Amino acid sequence: METALKKSEFSWEEYSSDKKKGGHRFSTEEFLAKEAKEKLFHLSGGKTLLDFGCGAGELLIYYVPNYEKVIGVDFSRSMLLEAEKKVMQHEYRNVDLIFADDRTVWDELNVKFDRITATAVVQHLTPEQLEGFIRNASEHLSKEGKIVFFDIIDPKLYYLWKIGWFSQNFMSWNIFTGACLDCLKRMSAFLKNKPYDITGNSYSPHLIEKIARRSDFHVEYVKSMYYEYRYHALLSKIS
Repeated sequence: METALKKSEFSWEEYSSDKKKGGHRFSTEEFLAKEAKEKLFHLSGGKTLLDFGCGAGELLIYYVPNYEKVIGVDFSRSMLLEAEKKVMQHEYRNVDLIFADDRTVWDELNVKFDRITATAVVQHLTPEQLEGFIRNASEHLSKEGKIVFFDIIDPKLYYLWKIGWFSQNFMSWNIFTGACLDCLKRMSAFLKNKPYDITGNSYSPHLIEKIARRSDFHVEYVKSMYYEYRYHALLSKIS
């Protein structure tokens, strides 16, 4: 697994404490509606949903009409405040918002969920935290429930994206130039004792499979439609 952060120097809680928007490629309602539609397709039904890391609720508000009960969770109070504003604007009555992280959220829940989802959250977790999350989530799933992790960073594709491989204007000589610039940035960040970037952890599908299997989950992988270097992992219990 590759990591882009020096954990001793960086705190996701501190970084997110005053944020009011999620890290979506575009913030227009047109784009968010399309992204939510893609994710709803992969969530594929159910009546109850836990959206962990719901952020400012950009996708949450599109999920809500499709479920009888939705709970959104985030460890950023500023993000949750924005999510609450959106929920109130839409006059949704079937949503609860909880301030918690991957360790404390489970004590706040007293229901089973048909779907537990998290978008661009896996990158904030260490392998140990991810395994703990899956194990705890398993105990809060209904009989046919699923865990769906959206937009996991693929380490190989992320590197190609960083050097401009997916750019419309990309040319072969950019490979060398982009790779050199990337190395220089990494070295500069190391010498200054600063994080290379704030993207977080990347996970290969093989590692996700390995972690999920230990909690008796089968994993299906799907390429993200809107982020070239990300993929989705759909976890279902091995029968």
